[in-house]
Amino acid sequence: MLRLTWVQPEDLLGHELRQAALDGREPSAVAARWRAAGGDEAPLRAGASPHPVSRYLRLLAEDLLDELADLPSGLSDSEPTDLPRIRALCPDWPAKPGESASATPTALRLEAAWLGRAVGCLLGKPVEKLPLEGIRRLAAATGNWPLTTYFTARGVPPELLAAHPWNRRSAPTSLAENIDGMPEDDDLNYPLLNLLLLQRHGRHFGTSDVAAVWLDELPAGRTFTAERVAYRNLLCGLEPPHTARHRNPFREWIGALIRADIHGWTNPGDPAAAAGQAHRDATLTHTGSGVHAAMFTAAVIAAATTAAHDVHACLRTGLTVVPPASRLARAVRHAIGLAASHEDFDAVVDELHATHATTHHWVHAVPNTALIAAALTHADGDFSGSICRAVSGGWDTDSNGATAGSIAGLLAGTPSALPDRWTAPLKNRLATSVGDFNGVGFDTLAHLTHALIAQPQEAPRP
Repeated sequence: MLRLTWVQPEDLLGHELRQAALDGREPSAVAARWRAAGGDEAPLRAGASPHPVSRYLRLLAEDLLDELADLPSGLSDSEPTDLPRIRALCPDWPAKPGESASATPTALRLEAAWLGRAVGCLLGKPVEKLPLEGIRRLAAATGNWPLTTYFTARGVPPELLAAHPWNRRSAPTSLAENIDGMPEDDDLNYPLLNLLLLQRHGRHFGTSDVAAVWLDELPAGRTFTAERVAYRNLLCGLEPPHTARHRNPFREWIGALIRADIHGWTNPGDPAAAAGQAHRDATLTHTGSGVHAAMFTAAVIAAATTAAHDVHACLRTGLTVVPPASRLARAVRHAIGLAASHEDFDAVVDELHATHATTHHWVHAVPNTALIAAALTHADGDFSGSICRAVSGGWDTDSNGATAGSIAGLLAGTPSALPDRWTAPLKNRLATSVGDFNGVGFDTLAHLTHALIAQPQEAPRP
């Protein structure tokens, strides 16, 4: 029987109960009703529970999801989603740069960013969903700990693989012995979709334009978590931003963050504009911390597109577009502080997991954004060090590696600055189901992105 992931009401409810506790609502009464009726917790790692529930439980789950949505949040004042309120809370919101203040990045610099995103994603793919202990043991079994290169199954004891199996969808294409070009991944599909978005609608696109591009170009089966729920909501006739809120317990997960790169790439030296674009994109699917994480990432990348900024300055810039009292800002500041004060990155990771793992799902934006910031800080922006640290920290390994790789690739400046052991297996070829991009080269993507920076600006839409 088909059990479609990330949309079954009985599975969504467990995630919503956890999310409600995180974003300042009191869900205990609803949780008690659900458990008294025989409802289960959310699936730990899969997108759906293995067996359907009774019609009664499914209807109850739908009612309770709506009831949870109506609960007031104690964090609404410090963690708004709408952009004017976010800006009002940010005392250091970045000013628009002058005409001579920023330089357009070269196509080679953008190619390094595209390659960096792909390499970091590829490094993390085989260990996605694995616990931290499993990642460490698999790497150590082949002499690859601390991480210095792609994972391999060669030499891993069978009993260790039985305890910690590779990601079943990724292992055939992302272990070192299997890599033959860059395989498809949502962490690369979304930058391609945003490339199409900007080509068709310019940098003053609206959130509805994002939705239209998805419906035209993104197969529903290539969406996950918040994106799948929002896609379903679009098909049910809901309009943004309600698509992000209606029965969507994943609205603070990492999905909007992984879509943010091109907003930074196309606004070099202008983190405020990058954050604004990321906000319009993110609010199709996310709220609160999910939106803040996308804005932070876009602002960091906009700063990194200019050679004058080091990674620490870029991270500080990212924080200027996030409400300073928000959970995301606090988590990022904590992570940067840990990374700056510990020589051993494993100790940093252990502390981050002790802080976040019991309360957050492994795909939630707060711990993952914190880990990315810690990895970049500890590696001082070095490419190999950044992606290896980001992936070695666990949680959403391919997404974290991708974002760290994009930022560190920009800072490296050219594809030739990225070690061949990372880039050669990609063969300048990307697989995707988006548009006509299947088999495209990263050099071509860089030139297409570069062309968008010089694209004439349209008047903002009303």
